[in-house]
Amino acid sequence: MALFGGARDIGLFHSLNKELINDIIQTEIGYYKFVLEATAASSNIYGESDTKQFYEPVRIACLITRKDQEWSVDEFGPDMDQGVNFAILKESVKELNLVPEIGDIVIFNNNFFEVDALVENQLILGKDPDYAISSGATDFGNSHSIILSTHMSRVEKLNLIPLRGGVYPSSNKVTDDLVNTEGFDPNTNSALPANTGIYD
Repeated sequence: MALFGGARDIGLFHSLNKELINDIIQTEIGYYKFVLEATAASSNIYGESDTKQFYEPVRIACLITRKDQEWSVDEFGPDMDQGVNFAILKESVKELNLVPEIGDIVIFNNNFFEVDALVENQLILGKDPDYAISSGATDFGNSHSIILSTHMSRVEKLNLIPLRGGVYPSSNKVTDDLVNTEGFDPNTNSALPANTGIYD
């Protein structure tokens, strides 16, 4: 059994980092969560859709690492691209019921960035209790952050699904090929309208 990294140590570590990021640094983004079920409901017989559905954005404080802008010129004129990494506290993600995935959209500095990759490799004391092998290690360590690698994206129009209370609906395990059945009507194979109260 480990001597350090228990619940009290992790709680102190999280509270200090949340205060640092939320109250002192205060760099914030708007996070648009991609809704696979609602997008699939508007797809053709091949499962293809020319539009994506997103939940309304939620505000998240994070650490931001910006790369330099890169310019290219083709027959359509000059074009700019930029890569940005967003480091989000895992505890902040849990509070929102948010599961970051490739294809989600982030708005920062009035630009939209699409998530290309996720890195969850920053572990407190090198331990993640979700993957503990022995029962004595389940209360020690923690996954600290998720780093999103993104590129600048042109998003002309986001099809938004309203949230209730600023928190994403709870995600469920895969059931009949549906991952997140909250806010989804299996009878009509479509997302429920916002006024159904499903998010209450």
